[in-house]
Amino acid sequence: LATLLTGLQNQPSVSLGHLLPEGTPTPLILALILIKTTSLLICPLALGVCLTANLTAGHLLIQLISTATTALLPVIPTVSILTTSILLLLTILEVAVAIIQAYVFILLLSLYLQENI
Repeated sequence: LATLLTGLQNQPSVSLGHLLPEGTPTPLILALILIKTTSLLICPLALGVCLTANLTAGHLLIQLISTATTALLPVIPTVSILTTSILLLLTILEVAVAIIQAYVFILLLSLYLQENI
């Protein structure tokens, strides 16, 4: 909301120009402005939910596998060692996913700010 308001304050014609495509029929103007404004407000929320879900899923999977590893250690040590190696690989994958998510977040945030400010 602050980004939208800053864009409207600094460059009103450019910000309003993003809300309405060129050559829009007159009866559709109000509907398109409402739809575009709603999408601009929802976009950062959707990005945050997506990032949170991706990172939480990885952490949850690591927690489940580490709990299984700890439970299997006294019962079946060989399976526990195998599960520990899978856990190590999953941790490396989780770090890679976190790096990619950070890159995507910064890229989408910069595009979003560039469009609105």
